[in-house]
Amino acid sequence: MSRAEGTWGEAEVANYLRRRGYTLLAHGFHCRFGEIDLIARKDGVLCFVEVKTRRAGSLTPPEAAVTPQKFRALTRAAVRYLAATGGQDEAQFDLAAVDVMPDGHMEVRLVE
Repeated sequence: MSRAEGTWGEAEVANYLRRRGYTLLAHGFHCRFGEIDLIARKDGVLCFVEVKTRRAGSLTPPEAAVTPQKFRALTRAAVRYLAATGGQDEAQFDLAAVDVMPDGHMEVRLVE
């Protein structure tokens, strides 16, 4: 999967979230601990969304790409985001698994 396809997947997930009533707060939040792909809010809950994009039929599904090490980095980055914004909302981590189909369209599964 190329970087461009990954960026395309993130944009597709941002649109997917908006259509479902989420408010996007940040895209590509970087700190020394790592990056959070998307940060959104819905119903008072702050959602840190990791986006994983794979071609349909690849050996490993997108869900398999979030390792314990990656989750630790996401957690540290989320704590940094909360500290920087003064956020005290209820928060959760979500995975947006994106499959790129042979015809080019994308299928998104949101795992809360």
